[in-house]
Amino acid sequence: MKLRTRLTAWYAGVFLIAGVALIGLNYWLLAEWAPFNEGVVAARALPTYPDAIEVAQLPADTLVITADQVKASTMSTVLWQSIIALLVAAVLAVWLGWVVAGRVLAPLHEITSTAHRLEATRLDQRIELEGPPDELKELADTFDGMLDRLASSFDSQKRFVANASHELRTPLAVQRTLIEVALGDPGATDEVRRLGAHLLDTNERSEKLIDGLLLLARSDRGLATRGLVWLDETVEDEVESCVSLAASKKVTFDVSVRPYLVEGDPVLLAQLVGNLLRNAVLYNKPGGTVSVRLDRDLVVSNTGPTVPAEAVPGLFEPFRRLRDRTGTAGSGLGLSIVQSVARAHQGSVKARPNGGGGLVVQVNLPETGVRQPS
Repeated sequence: MKLRTRLTAWYAGVFLIAGVALIGLNYWLLAEWAPFNEGVVAARALPTYPDAIEVAQLPADTLVITADQVKASTMSTVLWQSIIALLVAAVLAVWLGWVVAGRVLAPLHEITSTAHRLEATRLDQRIELEGPPDELKELADTFDGMLDRLASSFDSQKRFVANASHELRTPLAVQRTLIEVALGDPGATDEVRRLGAHLLDTNERSEKLIDGLLLLARSDRGLATRGLVWLDETVEDEVESCVSLAASKKVTFDVSVRPYLVEGDPVLLAQLVGNLLRNAVLYNKPGGTVSVRLDRDLVVSNTGPTVPAEAVPGLFEPFRRLRDRTGTAGSGLGLSIVQSVARAHQGSVKARPNGGGGLVVQVNLPETGVRQPS
């Protein structure tokens, strides 16, 4: 039950309790009232008798009513009229309570709608509630102050990520260049060449790790740009880019997609699909397959080693891998990036062990109502 409904029910309940108490008080006071201590009342369609007379002196067709009957009739009439009036007033009280509760809760609805519009890249929304300095205005001002601090914090984080990207990439690029120059020396010995190849491989791993960390930080901040992206075309492009890797691992693809339009960042969505496909190839067995299905969800499964069910949740944590996966070229960020990108697009990711070995990863992304023209 919503707060507005509960407040209306409280208003109406308090009004009904007060109304019933008032009717009871009036009925009790009326019960103590005696219009005639004793005697009778005579009523006839004749001129009123000026003084009290004996009943025997009245005409035979005169209606005679006792004082108790007058009192009982009056009390009954007042009671029923009061109940009817109370019911009518209760309906008005419910309506007025609903209106008043709506006006009282309007600032809270404004706060809620502002919170729904907020994103990591859209922290410029403010409530700026007008009105007297009451509790609701204090709440709105506190919320605006919190948004100011969050905006400042996210701006600092963006600058840090940009600076870190530059500062970390530059020395790695310099190291790679120096190693390549040393390897290009005709006088380099076989030992130097083996060492150089090892250093190049380590340098490449470090670059991939930095790229993964920066991408993870970017997706955690939310979407900087939005656009309509055909997810099926992204899947086909990423499958094509993974063909050479799959051929080197003797893995084949089984792809089935349909037109699927989503709203989001095309670069991040390509990273999501690419990470899923590369993980499915790297953690597969020779002669295995990678199944890609895009219908209501994007489902990628492989035929790799057996994955314990209790180990699946940990695979979405950064740098978490199974023991038999540590020998691969992965950095342990693939599924973490997939989950972060999906959340940035208001989607979700879940995984389960594949029967017979391997992993099944299911990604749900909100599909737009637009359909590709036939």
